[in-house]
Amino acid sequence: MQASETPLNDRAGSKPANSSWLKVNQDSNGGMISGFDAQHPPEPKLIDACVHCGFCLSTCPSYRVMGKEMDSPRGRIYLMDAINEGEISLNTATVKHFDSCLGCLACVTTCPSGVQYDRLITATRPQIERNYPRSLPDKVYRKLIFSLFPYPNRLRILLAPLLLYQKSGLQKLVRGTGLLKLLSPRLAAMESNLPQISPDAFQDTLPEVIPAQGEQRYRVGMILGCVQRLFFSRVNAATVRVLTANGCEVVIPKSQGCCAALPHHQGQEAQAQEIARQMIDSFANTGVDAIIINAAGCGHTLKEYGRLLQDDLEYREKAEEFALKVKDVQEFLATVGLTTKLSPLTAQPLTLVYQDACHLLHGQKIGVQPRQLLLQIPSVKLREPVDAALCCGSAGVYNMLQPEIADALGKQKVQNLLNTGADMIASANPGCTLQLLKHLQSQDKVIPIMHPIELLDYSIRGAKLDQVEDSVPVD
Repeated sequence: MQASETPLNDRAGSKPANSSWLKVNQDSNGGMISGFDAQHPPEPKLIDACVHCGFCLSTCPSYRVMGKEMDSPRGRIYLMDAINEGEISLNTATVKHFDSCLGCLACVTTCPSGVQYDRLITATRPQIERNYPRSLPDKVYRKLIFSLFPYPNRLRILLAPLLLYQKSGLQKLVRGTGLLKLLSPRLAAMESNLPQISPDAFQDTLPEVIPAQGEQRYRVGMILGCVQRLFFSRVNAATVRVLTANGCEVVIPKSQGCCAALPHHQGQEAQAQEIARQMIDSFANTGVDAIIINAAGCGHTLKEYGRLLQDDLEYREKAEEFALKVKDVQEFLATVGLTTKLSPLTAQPLTLVYQDACHLLHGQKIGVQPRQLLLQIPSVKLREPVDAALCCGSAGVYNMLQPEIADALGKQKVQNLLNTGADMIASANPGCTLQLLKHLQSQDKVIPIMHPIELLDYSIRGAKLDQVEDSVPVD
């Protein structure tokens, strides 16, 4: 899976000597397409920070799978610079290299020059959506994704037919024949990530205010998420129990919706901004000390609200204040400290492997805190996998848009986790969990997966993990 890391040329910071990379200024039909518009294109000063040293290559998942220079961070930065300079255009050839980026931000962590690639790719993607005419099938498929997944109430309408699909045996038939993959690899990728539907998915059962147990230390708000709310509601319930057990009153505004991560990561700027405003309004006047999120990808976007709404005079200041209050639940608990007694989860020592979610590790720089919390549970041992910082291939909706690359990464990630010999995987992001479950199933492997907050919840309640439901691949 490793690819060659040969530099483009010997002179750091210069463009490739071979000018063939510039021959991408026409679309598939030979027509010219415009470049970036004036609305926040990738900033030249951020582009110029890249010295093209190549340190990013080994940590870039798309480059490791594809082995192509233009599908690496520095290759994409070359393209951004050339489009800014009017040397090439946004077209089918250039856009595919930006689309291949998972947005995992591993290159940001690795870069010795401090290149803010996250800001560069975040600026580029809205430009593509505004200025590049996607094909009709691509446009329809993306419309389907962004009209459904950021809206929990719309998704709930589909739960009943999806439950019937699973229980009737139709799902097993569809997967067994492979017909859907022949008809549409993308739709097959979407279907393959469908989790098992449980009764809890049909309604929100958590009250709006849950009092702290014992002396109240903090008043915190909590975001339910979209996928988390519908398919991993047990994680939200566990989060509430852990927070209240540690002296937090929890406020859950009923008016909250999506965090905007899914559209934001794919350049759907106007939609992301509208959703962000609704989220800010939902927590206005709640008087909370912190706003807690338990999904890694959501947390990263929530902390970016200030930049997302930088041009909105009405919401810019509100967005910045909101973002400052956002804390990942593990980040928050590690900071304020646990006040409850923790009990062993099993009679024998439990060996865990923690799966780093990219937007938690690389986006929010949270990697130590989850491990610190898990190691506070008596008799827990942690093992580290090879390539722990490499993306699993989920990346929001990437595994539905680029299934081949995502599958290659998912298979490798699962193998690396299994090679640790751990008894259980701890995963702090619903997208990662679904990706891991899919590839465990494809390899006929069964190993429980739980959110770290669930493990803390079990430990606080003194419950044992003799049988863990809903944490193994579905049939």
